[in-house]
Amino acid sequence: MRFWQAAIAALSLSFVITVAHAQDVVTVSLVVKDGRFEPSTLEVPAGKRIKIEVSNESKKPVEFESKALKFEKVLAPGAKSSVVVNPLKPGEYGFFDEFHPETRGKIVAK
Repeated sequence: MRFWQAAIAALSLSFVITVAHAQDVVTVSLVVKDGRFEPSTLEVPAGKRIKIEVSNESKKPVEFESKALKFEKVLAPGAKSSVVVNPLKPGEYGFFDEFHPETRGKIVAK
């Protein structure tokens, strides 16, 4: 009987750790529209994983990219997607639309 009690305790603990880990992700939204990012600056807490939900409301495809954060995501017109960024140190991190390089924004981790 002790084996089952230990197994249930271990399973319960792993569930608590998983829930706590999920709460460490901060979600922010970003829209690409009319050749601009809205908002153009995303303020996020330093030291937390960030989930950026991106919506392309443009009539053309976009490539949401950050060389500093090593991600890129292509979105068709009307598409939605997300990227998860590992915890950031305080600072500024640029992003842009590779298909339209003049379309730029930044993440400010505080």
